[in-house]
Amino acid sequence: MTNASRYLLGLLTVALAACGSKPPQPDWQGNAYSSLQSFSAAYLSGDTRVADVEFARARDAVASTGRPDLVARAELMRCATRVASLEFDNCAGFQPLAADADAAERSYSAYLNGQWQGLDSSLLPAQQRDVVSSGRLGEIQDPLSRLVAAGALLKSGRLTPADITTATETASAQGWRRPLLAWLGIQSQRAKAAGDSEAQARLQRRMDLVAKPLPPPNN
Repeated sequence: MTNASRYLLGLLTVALAACGSKPPQPDWQGNAYSSLQSFSAAYLSGDTRVADVEFARARDAVASTGRPDLVARAELMRCATRVASLEFDNCAGFQPLAADADAAERSYSAYLNGQWQGLDSSLLPAQQRDVVSSGRLGEIQDPLSRLVAAGALLKSGRLTPADITTATETASAQGWRRPLLAWLGIQSQRAKAAGDSEAQARLQRRMDLVAKPLPPPNN
């Protein structure tokens, strides 16, 4: 599992582990964890139908505890995964639960949505603290963490052209269709604004390849 997955899932699973320190683990914990992993993989690959089903399963499992703080953490994981793909909705699923979330969770929501004015970055994970303090993507090693940070930087208006390239090639290297299309779209918009028709055409060819994969050959 990647570092980003550990953190994003950790928003939920650290609390899950605290629910009971001794085996056997309650079924809802394992079900929620598995479904959150499946959600993330499906969403990044562009399979919206499977992603929606898996997240609904995870949320339902967590909601069975009657603990809004745990559901809030699951919603933050979904929001972070969406931000990596440049899909911003102010963490809509988290907002109704914010009153029962702690300060770190509310800070993470604000970070994801580019609301950095007055943000207490000390409440964020270490790599995100560095992003806020420097205003740069930096040397984040984990691919998903890098894309989440890039999305937050873009939302806050701080992302550089070099960071856009880094985010694009990060998604490309992982074969993550949804974020790759989003970041190629940003590059295409910049090429159009600069009047660079050659770059725009090249980027469109990449986008077409990602969005319309060739059918498998007939046997």
